[in-house]
Amino acid sequence: MATATVSFADLESARERIGPHVLQTPLTHSPLLSRRIGAPVWLKQENRQHTGSFKPRGALNKILSLNPAELRRGVVAASAGNHALGVAYACKTLGIERATIFVQANASPVKLAKLGAFSIDVHRIGDTFEAAQQAALAHAEKTGAVFVSAYDDPAVVAGQGTCGLEIAAQLDAVSTVIVPVGGGALIAGIALAVTTLRPQAKVIGVNPAASPSALLSLQRGHAIDPYDHEPTLAHGLAGGFGRTAFPIVRERVERIALVSEAEIAAAIVELIDSDQILAEPSGSAALAALLFGKTAKPTGDVVVVISGGNLDTPTLRTVLGQEKGARPH
Repeated sequence: MATATVSFADLESARERIGPHVLQTPLTHSPLLSRRIGAPVWLKQENRQHTGSFKPRGALNKILSLNPAELRRGVVAASAGNHALGVAYACKTLGIERATIFVQANASPVKLAKLGAFSIDVHRIGDTFEAAQQAALAHAEKTGAVFVSAYDDPAVVAGQGTCGLEIAAQLDAVSTVIVPVGGGALIAGIALAVTTLRPQAKVIGVNPAASPSALLSLQRGHAIDPYDHEPTLAHGLAGGFGRTAFPIVRERVERIALVSEAEIAAAIVELIDSDQILAEPSGSAALAALLFGKTAKPTGDVVVVISGGNLDTPTLRTVLGQEKGARPH
């Protein structure tokens, strides 16, 4: 395989570095989903991580890698919501006092409410992640604060990859891992971990059809970032695909599937009915791909990554309306 920007050793170092500050999230078997799919289905519940998503893993690893001089300059980040919470949690846990977050104005109300519990400087700006990111980069240039990328940074990829180390340790027989894809840090880290420790396993990514930046990046041979996406409930998966993730995903990911808004909505409802798990739209995309036949029919144990659970009631009402138009096969 081609040399990657992140090594397996980086994942192991990240696990040691962030271990005291993150949870090992449960990997649970779903009898009802297994019966529906015709293969054992396991749910990796990153919705039960601190702040309700996988994001603290990467944020902690990045911030813990900074030297004292960098820490004194403070940190700045941009987010659709979950990365902001991850950075806020990392700063609180590590005692970092200078933190500025730029969040897109249409971020989930529940995520914005959670941010209010942290002593950080929050700015709502624009209707897309890219607008928030440009504001954060401008702030970093002006003040000298360290930019903590949501996805395009080797330390962030390595931190997110600790989720993959857990999957491989929790399920020896893993055959397929299905992962939601936005900027690519989570799938890159998981793919590096799983395909190293379980070479027989396949990793499949899932983009919303409204923002197929990972799929288009692989088709065109280079990372597309930024990406002008269509409207989607899955804010956390919308936008560009990172250059750091690209070579890892190109070499280690089987394919990228696309799911519609109605399919994402249906997956949220199915997950509630089958396992009483509440997932946000971004967090349910991997299950949507499995339910609607967007992946090859599994022949062994399949792990579905539930990447986040920060779902607010207005979005749930929208979801309950949309899912009526799509039912799993």
